[in-house]
Amino acid sequence: MQRASVSPSLDLPNLDTEAFRQPDLQQLLPTARATHAPRILLLYGSVRERSYSRLLTEEAGRLLRAMGAETRIYDPRGLPLPDGAPDDHPKVQELRGLAQWSEGMVWCSPERHGAMTGIMKAQIDWIPLAMGSVRPTQGKTLAVMEVSGGSQSFNAVNQLRVLGRWMRMITIPNQSSVAKAFLEFEENGRMKPSPYYTSAWSM
Repeated sequence: MQRASVSPSLDLPNLDTEAFRQPDLQQLLPTARATHAPRILLLYGSVRERSYSRLLTEEAGRLLRAMGAETRIYDPRGLPLPDGAPDDHPKVQELRGLAQWSEGMVWCSPERHGAMTGIMKAQIDWIPLAMGSVRPTQGKTLAVMEVSGGSQSFNAVNQLRVLGRWMRMITIPNQSSVAKAFLEFEENGRMKPSPYYTSAWSM
């Protein structure tokens, strides 16, 4: 950005005039656009054999790939509790590597006792705010989803939004909350056509 002096009429004595920059759109735009497909990491919050958060995440991954993205889905099975193992644990290293690789994320949690699951929170807690001098989540796009066993709720997605902001991510306004998830998937794990499917696609 171009240096610009602070006009006395602005009355900003706390500004360092030598460090002040006026916003310049041309300077903010990237000098070169990425040539690879957008890289999206998807996390889900259950290790059940028939996990509806996993099934919804897989469906979201299919939609993202159809729109031209490259996706990776992290399997949380075997991930230790935060601080329950050293940082060099293979599952921790895998998760952190995927977080650095990604340019955006999708988080999907079941709602349990009115909140996200501990499995979901553990994954987020293992992603550090800083790795060396790099913040692996800052400025990356985030979409949030949840599944419920009963009526529709937004407790889990609301909590995920708070965490996304804390991780300095750009959380999109749209979200998906699938009520009575056990009714929304075929035996083969594919999601049935419904307004819930449409809301996931519109994200």
